[in-house]
Amino acid sequence: MDTRYGQLTYCSNIHSGETWEEHFKQLQDHIPVIKKKICPDRLFGIGLRLSHIASVEINQQNNLAVFQQWLNENDCYVFTMNGFPYGSFHQSVVKDKVHAPDWTSRERTDYTLRLAGILSTLLPAGMDGGISTSPLTYRHWHAPENLEEVFKSATNEILEVVIELITIKKRTGKSIHIDIEPEPDGLLESGIEFIDWYEKRLMPAGIMFLKERLGLTSEEAVQAITDHVQLCYDICHFAVGYEDHEKITGLLKQKGIRTGKIQISAALKSSLPPAGQERDRVIKEFQQFNETTYLHQVIALQKSGALKKYPDLPEAIMQANDPLAKEWRSHFHVPLFVENYGVLQSTQKDIVTVLSLQMNDPFTKHLEIETYTWEVLPDELKLPMTDSIIRELEWVNALLSSKK
Repeated sequence: MDTRYGQLTYCSNIHSGETWEEHFKQLQDHIPVIKKKICPDRLFGIGLRLSHIASVEINQQNNLAVFQQWLNENDCYVFTMNGFPYGSFHQSVVKDKVHAPDWTSRERTDYTLRLAGILSTLLPAGMDGGISTSPLTYRHWHAPENLEEVFKSATNEILEVVIELITIKKRTGKSIHIDIEPEPDGLLESGIEFIDWYEKRLMPAGIMFLKERLGLTSEEAVQAITDHVQLCYDICHFAVGYEDHEKITGLLKQKGIRTGKIQISAALKSSLPPAGQERDRVIKEFQQFNETTYLHQVIALQKSGALKKYPDLPEAIMQANDPLAKEWRSHFHVPLFVENYGVLQSTQKDIVTVLSLQMNDPFTKHLEIETYTWEVLPDELKLPMTDSIIRELEWVNALLSSKK
């Protein structure tokens, strides 16, 4: 829905199902109820997640036309898509496979191109569209000595998508961007790493690439890259990495790098008392979130100020008595509207900080709530899904309405 500070929605990756029939059924079951509660008299924008299978199936027969008709009949539209998880995302072991296939593969490129084609059909005129995607690859899949070639290969695949996005804009007048989503243990982990890649790898390679392939001038190539490759600012991911939000958003503005989407999400955190009963209690609470579906990377703030990284929660728990660690933050998307989980807390304050920056000086048009872990939350935190989505939207909308 339209707010003073951008289009606000939630990401449909919260819903299970991998086929288009399953996706569509979930939207039909939930969206009308959510819209009636949140914005009964206004259009409601959808943050659409399509698996690889669903993205193929929606283009078959008249599925896309039927979906368009359903959107129109229900006063809904699609303006952003989640193109990060390619395959199964629920009720199976996902872990690092969420990055597969990565941006070194043609499968990832073809999938993203397919999403761009779908979005170009669904996107309302006069509105830009975005597709969030993985941070190139999963870092631990590659030997350090091979990373230069990985960067080169992934960047070239991204630029193949840029060519198609330029073509779509010329043909339809609709501007679509892919939004790179840094994540702990991604090849691009942080805002600083994204900016460094953008300036030192993407832009120089892209200028040459677009000049050779399309005959663009350097200025036209820079503009095309700026328009079509942007940042997905996932607050949970950046909070886990102890990012300085004001610094990152300031650098992005200074360098003219755009943010395609803010993903509004919260992580788990806790200070770590000295070894003993209090620390044991904190670790025991973290263990309740140690489930087997998703990666829950942990970054520990050391007493020295250094950051120590663990690829998943079990590895961190094995070193729970590290006397040098004073705080843990874990990549577990928890409900936005809860700040305290017993002795644990969420990074809710990071959401308040980022949205305050957005309200003071807007740096994106797309705001998407992304809490996809309802199925794997501890039982006492599980609520009816539709009610929980409504509560999250109401919480964010109240925050956005707090500025006078």
